[in-house]
Amino acid sequence: MPLQGIKILLGVSGGIAAYKSIEVLRSLQRAKADVQIIMTEAAKRFVQPLTFEALSHRKVHTDLFPDAGDPDVLHVRLAQWADIILVAPATANFIGKIANGLSDDLLSCILLASKKTTLFAPAMESHMFAHSAVQRNLSFLKDAGYHTVGPMSGALASGAEGIGRMAEPDQIVQAAQDLLMTTQSLAGRRVIVTAGRTEQPIDPVRFITNRSTGKMGYAIAEQAQKRGADVVLISGPSNLAPPPGVDCVSVRTVAELKVATENAYNDADALIMTAAVLDFRPDQVAQGKLKKSADGLTLHLVPNEDFLIEIGKQKGARKVIGFAMETDNALDNARGKLSRKNLDLIVLNELNVEGAGFGGDTNVVTLIAADGQETELPLMSKHAVADHILDWLVSQWA
Repeated sequence: MPLQGIKILLGVSGGIAAYKSIEVLRSLQRAKADVQIIMTEAAKRFVQPLTFEALSHRKVHTDLFPDAGDPDVLHVRLAQWADIILVAPATANFIGKIANGLSDDLLSCILLASKKTTLFAPAMESHMFAHSAVQRNLSFLKDAGYHTVGPMSGALASGAEGIGRMAEPDQIVQAAQDLLMTTQSLAGRRVIVTAGRTEQPIDPVRFITNRSTGKMGYAIAEQAQKRGADVVLISGPSNLAPPPGVDCVSVRTVAELKVATENAYNDADALIMTAAVLDFRPDQVAQGKLKKSADGLTLHLVPNEDFLIEIGKQKGARKVIGFAMETDNALDNARGKLSRKNLDLIVLNELNVEGAGFGGDTNVVTLIAADGQETELPLMSKHAVADHILDWLVSQWA
């Protein structure tokens, strides 16, 4: 049983389909899952908490604020407790809250405090579901890594027929099982991800660098950890916080990145090299601050070692994925790097394509594999790109 022993938070928001959530609970219990229920105030208007308490043999949580003298930070504790979160039904109102970062009740606070896999089962009238705002919110949540099941077409509470009916309880439980199997697709694997920019000092004050923010690498590390991988993130300077559950090693120069990567690579299953490695460094680093001069300043730059070439030669059964940031002759240059560095996959990122490049939350990439397969991906969030890369990696081990 894929759900046996899995800790599941079942969130119930305020729609008429809340009565079907009782059967969702029963189906989860038959699958031997460990279930706790959270209800919104509106949900209590449709089904009494006592019904869920009688069937789950557990207190149903409904209040954001604790009783006087209770130090428990409930929304944080429950967010950490769960392996997966289901929201069934997920109303238009609740979907809009999460898509816009609002948290004015216990269930919404839990979702904003959680990094765990979350599955929504939308339920509402057809015109509400088709509304542009609702579709925008659902699209945003999907790009942010949330999952949905349904809605289905059929008889609605108003008496009309159309799309908006909540998926059947067994379908919701099956979707949770399928999702759980996907999110464990890297269990037992050790994945090394490099990210961010590198810096090379000129003097104690100045350095040369590039525009990388680390967002792509951090997204890959986060998604790999969600799939059950043991992740080491080797990061150059970045303003981003390391994803929860990911070991982070901080580096600055290319030489530091090389040492950290080679050390971590020894017992890795895969290396995903997203870090923006500087091609050049000053041949001399001044011991004191260089003074401004009317004659200007000339730097002599020498090439940095491309240590990924040596890693590619020694990879054995390990998988190595590289990135190529290009502006001209993009495909040819990326294919050349793929071959020259003996990579299994290279991710081509064209800087002059709208929505791609440094600093943004979206990307447009082409996946080029060593077997000649090339996959162009449309504009999508960097987390979605990360999932495509990890899907490819899983397929190689399958």
